[in-house]
This record gives sequence, structure tokens and C-alpha cells, in this order.
Amino acid sequence: MAEMITVRCVNDGKKYQVEEGSTLFKIGNQIMPDKMKEMVAGKVNNRVEGLASRVYGNSDIEFSGIASPYGMRTYTRTLLFILSKAVSNLYKGVSVSVEAPISNGYYVFLRHCHGKMIDAADVRQEMDKLIAQDLPFVQERKPADEVIDMYERAGMVSKVKLLRSTGRLYTTYYTLDGYPDNYYGALCPSTGYIKRYGLENYYEGLLLRLPDPADPTRLKPAIKQEKMFEVFKVHHRLHELGRVRTIGDLNEVFAKGFTNDVINVSEAFQERQICHMAEDIVARRTIKMVLVAGPSSSGKTTFSKRLSVQLMTFGYRPVPISLDDYFVPRNQTPRDENGEYDYETIDALNLPLLAEHFQKLFNGKEVELPRYDFVTGESVPSGNKLKLTPNDIVVIEGIHALNPRLTETIDDLFKYKIYVSALTTIQLDNHNYISPSDNRLMRRIVRDAQFRGSSAMDTIRRWPSVRAGEEKWIIPFQENVDVMFNSALIYELAGLKTRLMPLLEMVPENEKEYSEAFRLLKLLRYINPINIMGTPQPSLLREFLGGSNFHY
Repeated sequence: MAEMITVRCVNDGKKYQVEEGSTLFKIGNQIMPDKMKEMVAGKVNNRVEGLASRVYGNSDIEFSGIASPYGMRTYTRTLLFILSKAVSNLYKGVSVSVEAPISNGYYVFLRHCHGKMIDAADVRQEMDKLIAQDLPFVQERKPADEVIDMYERAGMVSKVKLLRSTGRLYTTYYTLDGYPDNYYGALCPSTGYIKRYGLENYYEGLLLRLPDPADPTRLKPAIKQEKMFEVFKVHHRLHELGRVRTIGDLNEVFAKGFTNDVINVSEAFQERQICHMAEDIVARRTIKMVLVAGPSSSGKTTFSKRLSVQLMTFGYRPVPISLDDYFVPRNQTPRDENGEYDYETIDALNLPLLAEHFQKLFNGKEVELPRYDFVTGESVPSGNKLKLTPNDIVVIEGIHALNPRLTETIDDLFKYKIYVSALTTIQLDNHNYISPSDNRLMRRIVRDAQFRGSSAMDTIRRWPSVRAGEEKWIIPFQENVDVMFNSALIYELAGLKTRLMPLLEMVPENEKEYSEAFRLLKLLRYINPINIMGTPQPSLLREFLGGSNFHY
């Protein structure tokens, strides 16, 4: 007779007796059978697991559909596995490379096509066959050297390099109808869990579209992101030229002693881009205002300072204006849905005063800049008077810098708009991308611990609301810019790792933020750390690590 264990279900707050060694799927069907058809993943003691995982010992469990971030990640991994298998079935020697989160989906490049056009309709038909068969994903655990041999025979070079470079003795992988693959997170139990997706030809590859978490019966709307896609393509071409596309490649290069070369090339490429922007601003002759916006931890502050330095080499004087000083008095600040002051909304700014100051400045008049007293919540005179000279350029950096309402009274001829974000382009391996949002979160964890006294748990806890604000106030305007700047550095996760690991390990298991900390730790364990002493002082990474020669 099977031993019984007690599980606490987070979904309903109740305790249940179940057989030890039962799968999450079996437990879910025992305690909430009516809802399990919507569930794609679960958590056991705050660690995300696939529904095929077994539970041993008394545990807390939670089930989720695609409405949760971890449920959507599980669904997406499963879709990518099915796509890779379908391409393998149809086109011998062609390999899938997941290269960019774009247009509310994922851009997938198909390698080794030798000029042959791949029809998305054919791939989708093959995927639908696999889904209709409801094939299981079979988990295997074997010595790493055996798995490496298997991947070498299959021609999966990026997986071979990653496993070789991490020094694992054993590793876990999955098979789908005999096709092996690694996905570094939970999968759905079988192909039949996929209910909705889209696939279409997109430039030289395919666009895999996902269901909307808010309404799984429809796909997330596709949005145009040509400028962002071009940034991704430029950086992928650079990685191809340097033969460093994946973390396995990067680990290999570091092991050979070329760490400083990677750092120097990455930094030089960014500086060249910033120099080109300064040249473009000067060449236009009419620019009087540079507007810089980007999501949290995108490095926009350091970028603005470096751009200002480049403008000075052309004889211009950049004049920074802080939007934080234009907050309305606290008692006039809008409230959010929880009744708290909402400092993220553009209506928290004194837009009429901003418009008045802009008009006066560009008409050659003098203004006294305000200063916002965060203690009293009042806007007070600063004594700082400003009058622009012909060679002055106003530089405004902030969450709302690209919002048309901020500068609607200013002629577009005077404005130069820049979107800055960490658009991570290095992959874990060909089938496993690294999320730009995760990159920024890890930057922020290090920065908040170093400069703001915040724990990793605090930063992770706030991250969903930060992301929601970005989706509302920044993302809608990101394509309406003159230029985009990718602040991600190919070596940065290796440089951040030694600071990040201890911070993430301090998140207690009994806190809900533990699942995110554990997920990031798993990712970091595939990245070999480097000494960041060689990182230049003006580097964007110094904004988070410290040691910059800029004053913040």
C-alpha cells in the first residue's frame, strides 16, 4: 500500500491526502478536476515543475494556466519544442534558432536552409499533426558525456558547447517521439496541451505567435516592431562575425583567455553607435532637444551621459533637465487602483509648466527650473536659472520622454527621440533564448542591493508592477523614435554573476519570490563568471556594478 503525504494547495488554501510519488497532474485531477484542463504547470514548494513531475514528502503545491508568467513560459517552451521537432521532420539538416522576442511572439531563424524557402504553412501542418497525436515529452537523466555524444551525432553544436563548458556530471534532457532536446525549465506533459498558436513567414524566418494570457482563446495581437527587429538583426550579425552566438560559445572564449577582447569589442561597438547618434544630431542642425526613454534598468542614465560627452566633442553644451523636478504637488498626484499615489502616470507631471518652460527656452528667454522636494511633496523654486545659447541642447531622460503629450507644443524639427533597452541577443543555446526582461531584472537586483539597500526579494516583488508601468507608458511609443540603442553587453551576465548569485540565494524558500530567484539561479549556473575589473569606467554596466566615472 502506497504511503500517503499531505499537500497544501495554494489555489484553494486546503490540505489534501495524496499518494506519495504521485504526479502533479494526478494530484490536480484528484483535488481540482474541473480546472485541470486549463493548467499547464505547477509549483512544488515554490519551485516551478512540469505536471509530469512527482511529489515526494509533504509539500505546498500550486497549479497555473498561461495567465501566470511561469505558465506562459511553460507553454512557450513546449511550443518551441514542437516547432523544432516539426522542422526536423520536414527538412533534414535544417536547425531552429530562437533569436528575438518580437511582435508579441518569437522570431525563429532557420539555419542551413541553403537558400530553400521554408513555408510556414507546411511547418504548421506538421506541428498540428504532432499536437493531434498528444505525444508525451519523456524526461531522461544521463551522464553528461553520453548526452553530449548524442547531441554531436544529431548535429546540435550549440547544446554540445553549452554542456561541455559547464562541467556537469549528469544532465537532464527530454525526447519527443525520439527527438532529443534540452529546455531549461518546465514543459507541458504532452503536445496535446497546445490549444492555440500562430506561425507565419517573417523576413528570413518564422514568427511564432502566442495566445493572450488574458484571453487564451485568441492570439496576442501582432504589433509592428521593424526598428527593434533591425537592432536584433544587427547584433546577431555581429555575434555571427565574432562566432560568439551562444553562452556555450562565450564560455569557450572566456576559457581560452579572450575575456578582455570580448569586453573591449562590446564596449567599442556601443561607443561607435553613440558617436554615430551624436553625428546624426549635429548633422540635422535643427535639433534642440534630445529625448531618451527606456524601461527600468535599461542603462538610459549612463547612455544619456555618454551621448552628452560625444555632443560636447562637436562643440555643443548638453543641458540636462530632470522630469522628477516637474512633479505636481503630492496632494494633486493621481491615485492608482489601490488608492496609492501614482508617480508612474504622466499626469503626475506638471505638463502645463513644462510646456511653458520649453516655449520660453526655445524662444531665447530665461526660466527658473523647479525643484521637487520629495520630503514635503511640494514643488519649490530652485534658484537655478537657465537660458539657452545657440550651442545648447536640452537632454531629457525619463519614463515619459517619448510620450507625445510631454512635448506636444514643440515642433518635431527640434526633437531627437531615442529608445534605450537591453535587447539581449546572446542565446543560451539555439533553442533557449535569454529574456531581455530577465537581463534587466538581474541588473536591477545588483543595483538595488548596491545603491538602494534593497534585497533581491524586494526587487523581484516590485518587478511585476514595474513591468506593468512599462507596458503602459513606454512600450507604446518605442517605435516612434529616430533611433534605438541596445544597451545589452554580450559579456554582462558573466560579469554580474558573482554579485547576483549570493543575492538570489538569500531569498527564503517560504516567500513567493523564491520561484523567480530559483529560476534565475538555474539560468546563471550555465554561465561561467568573469572578473569585471577590466570593464571600463564609462561602461553602462558600471551603472549597476558601481565604479563608474559618471556621477549619478
